[in-house]
Amino acid sequence: MNAEATQETGFTHRQILVIMSGLMMGMFLASLDQTIVSTALPTIVGDFHRTDLLSWVITSYLLASTASTPLWGKAGDLYGRKRVFQLAIVVFLLGSMLCGASQNMFELIAFRGVQGIGGGGLISLVFAIIGDVIPPRERGRYQGYFGAVFGVSSVVGPLAGGFAVDNLSWHYIFYINLPLGIAALIVTNRVLHLPKRTREVNIDWWGALLLVAGVSAILLATQSGGTDYPWGSWQIIGLFILGAILLAGFGVREHLAREPILPLELFRLQIFTVSNTIAFISGVAMFGALAFLPQYMQLVHGVSATVSGLLLLPLLIGLLVMSIGSGRYISRTGRYRWFPLAGTVLVTLGLWLLTHIGAHTSLAVVGLYILVFGAGLGLFIQVLTLVVQNAVPMRQMGVATSSVTFFRSMGGAIGASALGAVLTARIAYEFPHYLPAATLASGGDKVSQLVQSPAILNALKRSNPALHEGIIQAYSHAIDRVFLVGTIVSAFSIIAALFIKQVQLRGGAGSAPAPTEPVVAAAPGGGH
Repeated sequence: MNAEATQETGFTHRQILVIMSGLMMGMFLASLDQTIVSTALPTIVGDFHRTDLLSWVITSYLLASTASTPLWGKAGDLYGRKRVFQLAIVVFLLGSMLCGASQNMFELIAFRGVQGIGGGGLISLVFAIIGDVIPPRERGRYQGYFGAVFGVSSVVGPLAGGFAVDNLSWHYIFYINLPLGIAALIVTNRVLHLPKRTREVNIDWWGALLLVAGVSAILLATQSGGTDYPWGSWQIIGLFILGAILLAGFGVREHLAREPILPLELFRLQIFTVSNTIAFISGVAMFGALAFLPQYMQLVHGVSATVSGLLLLPLLIGLLVMSIGSGRYISRTGRYRWFPLAGTVLVTLGLWLLTHIGAHTSLAVVGLYILVFGAGLGLFIQVLTLVVQNAVPMRQMGVATSSVTFFRSMGGAIGASALGAVLTARIAYEFPHYLPAATLASGGDKVSQLVQSPAILNALKRSNPALHEGIIQAYSHAIDRVFLVGTIVSAFSIIAALFIKQVQLRGGAGSAPAPTEPVVAAAPGGGH
């Protein structure tokens, strides 16, 4: 193993582990902030009295991360990944400081966007750098550990957010990034020694503008549909049409651009297209579940923000075991085809099980359902990056790697926004079924606000048990519908996974590339 890595890339196994320590710190920072706000959101919107803007705190981060991801990938290809990776850390830390100092929801949403710009670079560049230092055949072993980092952050995020809310202040969920980010800068500066690149720089800024505007229009439509405006209104339909036109313009621009952000020629590779399709669909389901599960536990079961984070431990266990196990298996055998299929099946099954949770479902049962969901994610979330990296030329490693992150983040942004709209609309639909008409008539808006305040809802349990029971019944039935929509969407990822083809991984122990691989890899435009 050590000799192979040295021969293929010039790095020994020991050097790779040292490099990974810096990369894992950077990835932990970015993935932590995708989930840390979930347990703190009810408190944050309660402080600012803007429950209507709740989902934008998540959406703004995901939107900025999504739109900037291809830019970071391209910048890494052009300028060299080390300096660009460190720049991403600095931008992320600046956004974190500003988020912690926010005085209202609009400032927080804007600064979460700054944070998301840095976060998009951290996650996409981590996997591109892995592609620089580790051959594909050995990459599965190491990427399993990065899957574990994602799993740890998925649980530590809500847990740390809950602890800060319960014991300090929600502002600390952002300040905690500062020492971690500084440590990541120091480590990467000392251990990350990559080949220097000298290429003429030409970034497609018009393409970036069209991409951001197009994705923003679609997200605004999914965010406002069913809440601010009816889904059939001209405002919502107009936003969807505008988004489609802008994204079509982005496609035309990428076809003409000298250095496209996302080279359309890569979509000629079936494995590239299929992998990104799965990444997009799984992003919708993944971020939907992670965003709403802590809220369900706090509101319905009345647990603290800290405990709601701890209750996500089954997700970590499932993701950790399956991610590391699948990575080691792939490195040993070179075979990966069945992992995306098995993983998407398990994720879909986990979401379907979550459609059965109710107001009085045992937390142990909920934990079992989350375990199934996490195990599914662990089976394929890192494999998609591996197979895409294996299929493209080294010169397009950065942009191809960032594409997987881009489509997963875009799915997550649309999922968090659309599923949030489904939840809000469904709660309004369920209230008349579980609450007396007189209660709704006398204070309907006030009752709706209770669904965003765990502390007030817990107090209501003692002062008015009947009203409390009606509210948590309505919320439970509403969130079941959210997971049902997620299940239906996730089922399409199973269909896509059927089209994943097995291609021999480069850099195997004494194995030559598959006969078709040079043709496939060179199709977009040549060699390295």
